[in-house]
Amino acid sequence: MPGLSGAANAAVRVLERDRMTPGVVCVALSVWSVRVHGTVRRWRPWEAEFTCPCCGGGWARDRLQEALARLPPRAAAELRVRVERLDDVLLRRTHHEPASDPESAWWHRRC
Repeated sequence: MPGLSGAANAAVRVLERDRMTPGVVCVALSVWSVRVHGTVRRWRPWEAEFTCPCCGGGWARDRLQEALARLPPRAAAELRVRVERLDDVLLRRTHHEPASDPESAWWHRRC
C-alpha cells in the first residue's frame, strides 16, 4: 500500500491473508478516499467485488476500522494517519444526520 512502510505493508498482507481478503485494505482506502472527496472513479475489474452498489458508502470505512483493530500497533498507527486524514475531510464536508441510528458507527451517521 503506497505511503506505508515495508513493515506496515507486510503486516497488512498477513492480516489480509489470514483474516480478511487479499487486497481489501488498499481497495478500502481507495474507496473511502473517493467517497470522502466525492470524486467519480471507474473501478478496475478486480475491484468490482469490493465496490458493488449494494455495499453502501460506509463499507470501505468499516473494513478500515476492522484492519485498524486487528493490525499490530505500529502498522495500525501508520494506517490510522491515512484514515484520519480522510475522516477529517469527511467531517468538514458533512453534517450529522439526526434521524440516523445512534448505534451505527459515526461515519454511517453523516450526510
